[in-house]
Amino acid sequence: MGSWGALGPALLSLAGVALGAGGSLFGQYLVSRAGARQFEAQASAAHRAEVKSAVLKFLGVAAQVEKAALAGSRVAGAAADADAELGRLVDDLWLAQAEIDLAARGESLRGAAYRYAAPLAEAARDGVSDGSALRGPQARFFDAAYDDMWPGRQRETGGSAAPR
Repeated sequence: MGSWGALGPALLSLAGVALGAGGSLFGQYLVSRAGARQFEAQASAAHRAEVKSAVLKFLGVAAQVEKAALAGSRVAGAAADADAELGRLVDDLWLAQAEIDLAARGESLRGAAYRYAAPLAEAARDGVSDGSALRGPQARFFDAAYDDMWPGRQRETGGSAAPR
């Protein structure tokens, strides 16, 4: 029993040190996991903001191109000016589409932006009387933009501005 009296406190101290070290390591693990999740959330939010900005810019230019293409009937004297303005708008549309190419995570949004910009540019070149042919590519673009900004989330279809 005499040896337990001397060895017991040393073993209990060693066990306390081991438990303390284990607790510290576990705490560090939890902190690093939380930090990684926070970094992921911040990176995802930054990506969403970048894509949202590019999408809104693209949609703004697309609306101007569509409006100009639908106007179609140009006054004879102003035709050259209108064509030059429409040409600048189409150039801006392709630049906005390229911005989406740079910001998008996946090929889905890149492709949808191109498949929406191409008929818009064609409509601007040829003129259109009805923009309903553009609604399908526009709706697919919206869906792809949503999927790129919030991957894995189901989009509610009730509030869509564009018909499917």
